[in-house]
Amino acid sequence: MDIEALSLSGVMRLKPARHGDARGWFSETWSARSLESAGITTTFVQDNVSYSAAVGTVRGLHYQAPPSAQAKLVMVLTGAIRDAVVDVRVGSPTYGRWLAVDLTAEGGEQLLVPEGYLHGFVTTQPDTRVLYKVSAPYDPAADGAVRWDDPELGIDWGIDPAKAVVSAKDAAAPAFRDWTSPFGSDA
Repeated sequence: MDIEALSLSGVMRLKPARHGDARGWFSETWSARSLESAGITTTFVQDNVSYSAAVGTVRGLHYQAPPSAQAKLVMVLTGAIRDAVVDVRVGSPTYGRWLAVDLTAEGGEQLLVPEGYLHGFVTTQPDTRVLYKVSAPYDPAADGAVRWDDPELGIDWGIDPAKAVVSAKDAAAPAFRDWTSPFGSDA
């Protein structure tokens, strides 16, 4: 597995090897033993799958507050997404900075998102299914969101915001400047 550290602390792109033949291919997408050797020791406790029919479907920017904070490992099963994360660890030298990574089913890339980051994605192909492993069970009391198209963050989603398909929850999320991060720099 190829592992690439990205510009925000702890955020990594993983590229599992694919072993192919005339039938197709096989890939080991998660192995605690293999990743421990690279310093990745996150324990995942739940798998989630989302399905989005339309291109331009936005999910995010979401988080689970401590003590129910979640690290995530995101991969695309069908279709493609632009996956975005924002560092919201108070005191972090990269607080408020974001990065976006394109993930595709065809490419098999994964994104490891540690605790202390807002997370969201937009679909760039129709009929997209996304699998994400999380390190803590969903807790409705810890659930939160920040406005996905916040101009202060300035995330390049690669779509026309006027054509985005957004849930009522995400459309009503607070602006970044009106939100208080629950994450310390030790997240």
